[in-house]
Amino acid sequence: MKFLQLIFATLIGALSLSISTLQAADLMSIYQEALAQDSQYRSARAAYQATQEKLVQGRAGFLPTITLTGSRTVQEVNAGSLISSATNSNIDPAPVTIQSRGVTITATQPLFRMENIMIYQQSKTEISRADAQFIVAGQDLILRVAQAYFDVLDAQIDVEVAEAQKTAILKQLEQAKRNFEVGVSTIVDTNEAQARHDLTASQEIAARNALEIRKRTLQGIIDRFPDNLMSAKEIASDLDKLTYAVMDEWVHAAEEKNFALKIQQAAYEIASQEVKRIWSQHYPTVDLVAQYSDQTGVGGAITGRGIDLISKSIGVQLNVPLFQGFSVQSRVREALANQNRALHDLETIRRNITLQTRQQFLNVTNGIAQVKALKQALISSQSQLDSTMLGQEVGVRTEVDVLNAQQQLYSAKRDLAKAYHGYLMSRLRLSAEAGELDEDTLIRINAMLTK
Repeated sequence: MKFLQLIFATLIGALSLSISTLQAADLMSIYQEALAQDSQYRSARAAYQATQEKLVQGRAGFLPTITLTGSRTVQEVNAGSLISSATNSNIDPAPVTIQSRGVTITATQPLFRMENIMIYQQSKTEISRADAQFIVAGQDLILRVAQAYFDVLDAQIDVEVAEAQKTAILKQLEQAKRNFEVGVSTIVDTNEAQARHDLTASQEIAARNALEIRKRTLQGIIDRFPDNLMSAKEIASDLDKLTYAVMDEWVHAAEEKNFALKIQQAAYEIASQEVKRIWSQHYPTVDLVAQYSDQTGVGGAITGRGIDLISKSIGVQLNVPLFQGFSVQSRVREALANQNRALHDLETIRRNITLQTRQQFLNVTNGIAQVKALKQALISSQSQLDSTMLGQEVGVRTEVDVLNAQQQLYSAKRDLAKAYHGYLMSRLRLSAEAGELDEDTLIRINAMLTK
């Protein structure tokens, strides 16, 4: 009975898995897969984890260091010539073997080392920069997933439009052939429909090839071939609901919260701290040094019989650098030049972020207007097609007019979907420039696609 229950549970699980794989995946589910599978993001996570150790390494400069040194020596001394001359004897005595060993433990506790203080400050700044870099990697993953996702949807739309055009033109071609056979239309209408049918067939092949390429691009992120992706059921009406209504407000938010700018600010701060760190090599150092030594066989090579010594010491050690060949001054000048370079890079990034924020804001606002205009164009194209088909039935419109109206309708559908996807991507990029792109933002974009 338990065996049958196990088989039944396995079949139910397999059936659920097959159903889930057949269901279309939305943007959030693809993003969740990318979090686990994208190698670029996993590399950024590993780099972030590695940088966290910088703080431990910087703190080590304030902690004591303990070293253990051990030695053991076996020495053979031949003092024959010395003894023979002293005793006027021609007999050389046997060599003397002297054994010695020693163990020394030294503990050093830094009391004042300015360079260690600056290294610790740099480690904290590096941690802050790593935090910003990891957030940027997360934002980059969201943008790459969304762009690849929308690219696949755009390619799917091209295929759907090509298929619909091919089907519609085929019907028109069959009708044109029947009309020509009964003498209602001329061969020109038939040739026109045939030419458009052949052209649409070639466009369908190109569209399917582009779709395959776009899916392979997304596969490189999620490490599986995306079979079905969920597209927008309808165009959302709340297109103009932005966090900030004015461009300057977005620019101000970007200057305060953009993480790429924070990374460069941290780089400038590290460069400034590097100048202080190198300059601190002019400062004296003060250490507390304790030592324990246990030696046996000391002086045996001289006296012929070693003695045992145990020594203990503790004291304060002061080191004052006097002259180092002008190397410190040279490294200070080098660090100052790097500091200036980091400052100029910071200004460059700030200007670029301001420019990108303004461009993305214009893309969003213009995208809103374009989507609304294309929605109206779609309605008008549908009305035009209905009127043209009715005109063909009463004899005031030709086959070519119907084909043109159909072409315009399909183009309007395709342009509307692509404009909507472009608008959504512009919103994501604008949020990234303002430092506000996160999973909650992606959830809202996904809701605009699935509702």
